[in-house]
Amino acid sequence: MESDSNEFSDSDEELQQALKEGSLKPGLNFAVAAPKQYSNDEAGLQSKLEELSNELEWYERLDVTIQNNQEDETNYDDDFQRELKFYQQAQEAVLKSLPKLERLGIPTKRPPDYYAEMVKSDVHMQKVKQKIITKKASIEKSEKAKKLRELKKYGKKVQHEVLLKRQKEKKEMIEAVKKYRKGQKRELDFLNDEEDKKKPGVSKAKGPGQKKTI
Repeated sequence: MESDSNEFSDSDEELQQALKEGSLKPGLNFAVAAPKQYSNDEAGLQSKLEELSNELEWYERLDVTIQNNQEDETNYDDDFQRELKFYQQAQEAVLKSLPKLERLGIPTKRPPDYYAEMVKSDVHMQKVKQKIITKKASIEKSEKAKKLRELKKYGKKVQHEVLLKRQKEKKEMIEAVKKYRKGQKRELDFLNDEEDKKKPGVSKAKGPGQKKTI
C-alpha cells in the first residue's frame, strides 16, 4: 500500500512540476508523437557513390542514371503516383542496361536447365507435399459424402412421393368401387385402363347390363 501511495505521489509531483514549467496545460492531456524527421544527406550519398564507383566495375555495381523529365507533374505526396514513378524509373533503367550487358557478353536470362538451391530440404518439401495431398483427398472425400447424402435425400423424397401417389390411387380406386356398387358410377376407369393395355382397340367397359363394343 505504501509503495502504491508513493508512486501516485511521485506522479502527482511530476505533473505539478510540468504544469508549473508550462509544458503541461490544464485540461485533457495526451501524448503527441514528435514530427518525423526526414534526412537528405546528399554529401554522404555522393561520397558513398564515389567509393563504389572507384572500387567496382559497372557490371558489379549496375548503377544507372535516369534523366528527370522537367515537365514531370507527378504528385510525390500521393503514394500511388510515387510508387508508379518508381516503377517507371526502374523499367527505364532496365531497358537502358540490357543492351550494355549484352555488349559485355553477360547473359541476362536464366538458362532452361538452371536449378536454384532450395532453402527448404527435400524431406521438408515431401512433408509439405504429403500434407497438401492428404488435405486434398480429405476435401474430395467430404464432397463425395455430401453428394451421396444429397442423392440419398433425393431418393427418399422420390420414394415418399411415389408412396403418396400409390396411396392416393388406392384411395381413389376404393372410392370408385364403392360408387360403382351403389350405382353412382356406370364404369370403372382403372379396369378400362387395364383392358386397354392388354387388348388394344377394345372400347371401355360399360356398367351393369351394358355391352362392350369392338
